[in-house]
Amino acid sequence: MRIVFIGPPGAGKGTQAERIIAKYATAHLSTGDMLRAARDAKTEVGVKAEKYMSSGQLVPDEVVIDVISERLQQPDCQKGYLLDGFPRTIAQAEALDAMLAQKQTPLDVVLELKVPEEELFKRLAGRGRADDKPEVIRERLVAYTKQTSPLLDYYGKKRLLKSVDGLGSIDGIFAEIETILDKYV
Repeated sequence: MRIVFIGPPGAGKGTQAERIIAKYATAHLSTGDMLRAARDAKTEVGVKAEKYMSSGQLVPDEVVIDVISERLQQPDCQKGYLLDGFPRTIAQAEALDAMLAQKQTPLDVVLELKVPEEELFKRLAGRGRADDKPEVIRERLVAYTKQTSPLLDYYGKKRLLKSVDGLGSIDGIFAEIETILDKYV
């Protein structure tokens, strides 16, 4: 099962991703983790990524896509994977589609974890992290919405998008996710 998991900061994506990975035995592909792993392994792509990461710049799409392509060839991805934090833009989504079409392994589903902004704000402000100041939280949520809205339309038109209500108990939310994912097993 090949899944893209989309959700704003504070939606509980990390918690639900762990449960999805455990139940469905899929590889968890977090863009940040992959970039760090490629850098640490000193792969050709990792060396390119390091140049940007060490100077605090965003790693360009083509480098991120190369890292993803490299990672999808690993044996643990053959049974499926959960992409977390990628794609973030239409350009990345189109590049992912092209890459997967070439391998004849299209996405099965794009899961969106939906939580109202007021609830996200409450959750993030309650964590007490240094970067969870109200103005920073607001900025992150605005950036997320700007980046993600086009993606939701993109995957919606492809009939891949399934939305899950991110309010409620962790178990209740996961039960809703299971109902969706069990159709792809």
